[in-house]
Amino acid sequence: MLEDKDFFKSCDVPGPTKEAIRAIILYKSDVSNTDKVVDCGCGTGGITCEFSQRAREVIAIDTNPEAIEVCGKNLEKFGLGDNVTLINDNGSNALKDIDDIDIAIVGGSGRELEDILDEVHEKLNPKGRIIITAILVDTKVEAINKLKQLGYNPKIMEVNVSNGRVLDRGIMMISENPIAIITAKKR
Repeated sequence: MLEDKDFFKSCDVPGPTKEAIRAIILYKSDVSNTDKVVDCGCGTGGITCEFSQRAREVIAIDTNPEAIEVCGKNLEKFGLGDNVTLINDNGSNALKDIDDIDIAIVGGSGRELEDILDEVHEKLNPKGRIIITAILVDTKVEAINKLKQLGYNPKIMEVNVSNGRVLDRGIMMISENPIAIITAKKR
């Protein structure tokens, strides 16, 4: 796993997705070296970088041109990216030109989650996997309802991670934002 502290960051770009969350996403995705992965809302590229080490192909999408730039810098920093395509566009539009998806990760949807999930559903291979990360309660509800409408049986977990900081007189636990990880498999 790549360490959070090693990523290039930007005030205007979310991420990277924290290491513990990336580890759970990788585990839940059951990624293999034959998989084609789409990362919608790639931000600084934490998830893109991890999947580029494990999948056959990764397509990273973000509406923010600075996100694409920072993601590219992180791929370069870690010596990754030969199997990565960066697309500066909104998710639902970019997905129209992408076929045969094995794993779709949606970390940022720009208020178009339902449209993105409609496109992913159409392009997802049999037994393909969808993973959605969400901080807002509204996004969690929207994702679950849309996946159910599309015929999936979604699962959701809320993850709260705290990291210890050693002080002179003890250990202080510093918590990260809680995040939901929603998973679904095509049947």
